[in-house]
Amino acid sequence: MLITKLFKFVFVTSLKYNIDESHGLTHSMNVLNYAHNIYKNELYKYPPIKDHDRIIYTSAIVHDMCDKKYMNENEGINEIEKFLQNKLTYEELDITKQIISTMSYSTVKKNGFPNLGKYQFAYHIVREADLLSAYDFDRCMIYKLNHHNFDLYDAFDDAKYLFENRVFKHNEDGLFVTDYAKFESQILHATAKKRIDDWENIIAKM
Repeated sequence: MLITKLFKFVFVTSLKYNIDESHGLTHSMNVLNYAHNIYKNELYKYPPIKDHDRIIYTSAIVHDMCDKKYMNENEGINEIEKFLQNKLTYEELDITKQIISTMSYSTVKKNGFPNLGKYQFAYHIVREADLLSAYDFDRCMIYKLNHHNFDLYDAFDDAKYLFENRVFKHNEDGLFVTDYAKFESQILHATAKKRIDDWENIIAKM
């Protein structure tokens, strides 16, 4: 099945490029599930996306396998293209590449949203699924631990700063367009704030 092959690709690529769990298999699974939930919730409003489900799900799974934090972005996209070329149609593959290369927070903040025509909503579904995954405070700490000599205190401080200056501003920055993501992000916002408070209490005791 395609989904099994996609997750195996994520697993193998993560090993090859030393992609930690904050952007590896677990993250791909979480983004896929958020994308699926957004897709289900928005389908009745925009029925044409029923023809784009393979693009949405594939993009959600492999989106970080070209992340410039771990590799040369073009090299990563080329590897994704090579892997997918006999699994998707030419058009599906082209749109998948456009989605994953333009959906990151930094790219959107710099360039805004791309114009992908009839695939615009598919793009937003995948992009917003990734943004919802960003509310996982522990995931952010795990990334920081892997890139800050495993200093828990620095990792916590850096993650808290990122949440206060980026993640908690997703809604006011107009980054969500779907009703599902707008609603779910408020729940995740509150959960993340409690998680930060819990970590502060734990760290203070140790």
